Formats: sequence, structure tokens, C-alpha cells
Amino acid sequence: MSLDRRSGCPINLSLEVFGDRWSLIILRDMIFGGRRHFRELLNGSIEGIASNILADRLKRLMELGMLTKADDPSHKQKAIYSLTEMAITLVPILAHLGAWGRVWLPTSEELSIRAELLEKGGPPLWEKFMDELRHEHLGMPLDTASGPSVRATLQAAYQAVVARKALGASPAA
Repeated sequence: MSLDRRSGCPINLSLEVFGDRWSLIILRDMIFGGRRHFRELLNGSIEGIASNILADRLKRLMELGMLTKADDPSHKQKAIYSLTEMAITLVPILAHLGAWGRVWLPTSEELSIRAELLEKGGPPLWEKFMDELRHEHLGMPLDTASGPSVRATLQAAYQAVVARKALGASPAA
């Protein structure tokens, strides 16, 4: 897909790819949420994307080379979306966006814990996560690593905050 380029500025060109409301949210849900099917993306996003918008953005992200689509071998009527290397390399950018948002915007603790861990983990954590994504989406070999995956660690931290807040919000006995 060719972009209507207003200029050759890399920031402008990047905004022409991600400047809409939904593209980064879809990529976020695929990267951090492990969502790869249309229904998972449609029903799993807390922002509530409409099905026609999701279909349009998925098509656009495929045309831009950010995603690929293949038949799901486990279900004849489902397609599975995969991140390309181009999309996987957004992990550091998403980490920086999350860190910026934590500082300057009124984020919730449970939705910002992942950003906090990514910020603290820095480039070594981002590289490990990108390697895991390359394995999951591109079929690249994964070095035998000890411990849970980065996504599992981020999810566990999120669930711990949610559980702690639920305990704190429950009435005292």
C-alpha cells in the first residue's frame, strides 16, 4: 500500500500509518493480549471497536505490511492474524508510549502496571519480548529461556493489581 505522503519526515510518515484511533490499539491487543482472531480482537478490547472499523484497520495493517492473515488450521472458518517483523519492532515504541502516558495522563494502576514493568525492564526485556513474539508469530526458534514469558509476567502483574484492588474494595467482615 502506498501512503499519500505529505512529506518525507519520518514522524509524519509514521503518523500516516498509526495516526488513526485504532491501529495501535489493535497492535497492542495482539502484542500484549495475544489476540490473533477477529472475534478476539473485537470482543477483547476494552475500548470497544466496531466490527466494520476492525475489519478496515486489519485490512489496512495487512496492506502496510504490519500483519499477515492465514487460515486457522484448527477451524476452517477462522483466520489467524500474525504480526510481521515490522509490527514486532514496535515493542520499544509502545513501551515508551506507555511510560509517557504513566507520567502525563490519568492512568489506572491496573492498566499501567504493564507499562511500568516494561519501562523498568528496559531494552533487555523488550528484546526478550520481541524474540517471544517472533517465535509465536513468525515461527522463529526461541532460545531456551528459564522462567515465564514476558507476556505471562505482564499479565500476572495486571491480575495481581486487580486482585489487590478487589480485596481492598470489598467490605470488611
